[in-house]
Amino acid sequence: MKLIILSGRSGAGKSTALNQLEDEGYYAIDNLPVSLLPALVSELSRSKLKVHKRVAVCIDARNSATELNQFSGMLESLKKSAELKIIFLDANDNELIKRFSETRRRHPLSNNSLPLSDAIRLEQQLLDPIAAEAAFVIDSSSMTVHELRDVIRDRLMGQDGNSLAVQLKSFGFKRGLPIDADQVFDLRMLPNPHWEPSLRKLDGRDPAIQDFLSDHPMVEAMHGDILHFLQQWIPKIEGSNRSYFTVAIGCTGGQHRSVYMVERLAKSLAETVPQLQVRHREL
Repeated sequence: MKLIILSGRSGAGKSTALNQLEDEGYYAIDNLPVSLLPALVSELSRSKLKVHKRVAVCIDARNSATELNQFSGMLESLKKSAELKIIFLDANDNELIKRFSETRRRHPLSNNSLPLSDAIRLEQQLLDPIAAEAAFVIDSSSMTVHELRDVIRDRLMGQDGNSLAVQLKSFGFKRGLPIDADQVFDLRMLPNPHWEPSLRKLDGRDPAIQDFLSDHPMVEAMHGDILHFLQQWIPKIEGSNRSYFTVAIGCTGGQHRSVYMVERLAKSLAETVPQLQVRHREL
């Protein structure tokens, strides 16, 4: 039996992710009390029905704090009955506030004495025990609904056996670090095409940007250093039973240098990393 436990803060996209898993053939259960999880897994693991061989369960902060704190202690027994993956969805506080304001939905923890911003921070504290156990954290801050569904489909459903799924992600520091980053590289010391008027509106996938950057020895040295690091350590990370590894590469705006570097590294790693995905957050 394959079991995916899906959690995250309200507004981060849990319903979208659960719907995608259901579309992919998972038996989906929303808002399950944590205390019922062991009994559910025990019952479904004995089921002869094919539909119960892949199960996705969504757990949110409407559980009591006591039950959420017991989550870590349940994992060992769950792993004996199921092939377990834990996914945590999140977004930055400002984006969550924006989403609730735009949809006019009420946050499940907010009330007359607890404003929205405080409810969002409280929810983070309550869900920390689950977030700490998650193998895969999805930062949906800059994603549309369709992009989030694509991430669920491509990164989870497309994973081949036990191989490590590696994501190379470009980003701009001016919009903050990606929440899901496992390793971060900073390219802000490299020559910036932004200051060339003819290059400003292009991005790192354009030949003119590639020619500009590849002419600088610093860029070549940075590419060689990052590539050597990844080639040396990705096999060791995979050997530690990790399922997902996100490498975030940032520059100031996330348009030129970081995009160029991610694209170039992806080409260099394509033959040796079978589960390799590329995402440009600011594009």
